[in-house]
Amino acid sequence: MKRRSVKLFLVILAVWVLVPLAISYLRYTPPQWSWSQAPRHSAGLAPDPAKHSEAIVLVYVARAFSWRGIFAIHPWISVKRQNGPAFTRYDVVGWGGGAKVRENYGPADGLWYGAEPELLADFRGPEAEAMIDRIEVAVASYPFKDTYRTWPGPNSNTFLAHIARNVPEMRLDIPANAIGKDYRRWYEPFSRAPSGTGFQVSLLGLAGLTVGLEEGIEINLLSLSFGVDLQQPGLRLPGIGRVGLPQAAAAPPGG
Repeated sequence: MKRRSVKLFLVILAVWVLVPLAISYLRYTPPQWSWSQAPRHSAGLAPDPAKHSEAIVLVYVARAFSWRGIFAIHPWISVKRQNGPAFTRYDVVGWGGGAKVRENYGPADGLWYGAEPELLADFRGPEAEAMIDRIEVAVASYPFKDTYRTWPGPNSNTFLAHIARNVPEMRLDIPANAIGKDYRRWYEPFSRAPSGTGFQVSLLGLAGLTVGLEEGIEINLLSLSFGVDLQQPGLRLPGIGRVGLPQAAAAPPGG
C-alpha cells in the first residue's frame, strides 16, 4: 500500500512538473534576431511622465531570451517620483562585465530582447512615493552586485525577490517560473517569503518551500517551482507561471 502511494505521488509530481514544461516548450518560438539586434523599444505600456505627475512604481516581467524563455522570465522595476520627469529602471543582467545591477538599461516598459513585457505590479501616489525610498535602499543593499548565474542564481529574479522582501508593503507575488527567486546563500536558508506574507526555506535555490498568503504553498526542486495558490485559487507551474482564477491587481492603475 505504501509503495503504491509513493508511486502515485511520483506520478502526480511528474505530471505537475513535466507537463507544464512540455507545454512551455511547444509554445516556444526561436528568436528572429541575434541578441545584439533584438528590439528593446518601449512597449507603450508605461504612463507618460509628462501627463502623470504622481509617483509611480511599476514591476514588469518578460520571457527570458532564446531557449531560456522556455523555463524562465526576466523582471525589472521602474520608478518615478512625484513630479519626476522620467522613470528610473533597475535590472540585473549577466553580461557586459562589471557590476550586474544596471540603471536605465532600457525604457521603463521596453521589450526584453523581443519579448513583450507583462505588468506584474502597479503602485501610484503617496504609497508609491514612500516605496521608492525603500526600493532604492534595497537596490543599493543587493548582496550579489558582481555575481550572476543563470541557474540556480543569483540572477535577475534573485534581485527582484531581494527588493520585494525589503519592501514588504508591495506584497509582490513573483511568478513560479522566475527561476532564481528562491536563491539563498547556504548559511541563510530561512527568510520571509518575497511577498512578506509568509516564510521561506531554501537551500541555494535548489530545494525549498515557500508558504505565504500571496504565494500560497510552493515547492522548489532544482529551481523548478510548483504549488497551489489558495487566496486566488490556481496552480503555480514551472515554465508557465500560473493557471487559475485571475489575481487581484496589485494596485489600481491610476488612470
